[in-house]
Amino acid sequence: MDLYTETILDHYEHPHHAGRLATPDVSVQEDNLLCGDRIQLDCAFNGRGEVCDIAFAGMGCALSQASMSLLSDFVLGKSCDELRTLSVEGVQQLVGSLITPARVKCAMLGAVAIKHACELYGKKE
Repeated sequence: MDLYTETILDHYEHPHHAGRLATPDVSVQEDNLLCGDRIQLDCAFNGRGEVCDIAFAGMGCALSQASMSLLSDFVLGKSCDELRTLSVEGVQQLVGSLITPARVKCAMLGAVAIKHACELYGKKE
């Protein structure tokens, strides 16, 4: 099975929510030390604790960057309680491709960043 589906390649080449937010509530950076993937994530939350704006900058493999792009669409309007439950299976469903054990850390880097952002936001509240 081809890991790099059309969806992954499209999100890698044309990432959604790429860049940085001018005034984020939370900024986090996550790195996959095994392969050098990096995500810098900015999140803004509304008064109900839901993600109302998101942006990311990153570098790394197509899977890590495309997964973050797909996740950036998915998380808008979701609460931190909902996002804490992000799983490999959920990311796999968004990506639309089987994530091999060797590539789980790549695919989950964005989810780790989102969970970290929610943790930091919870501490601010």
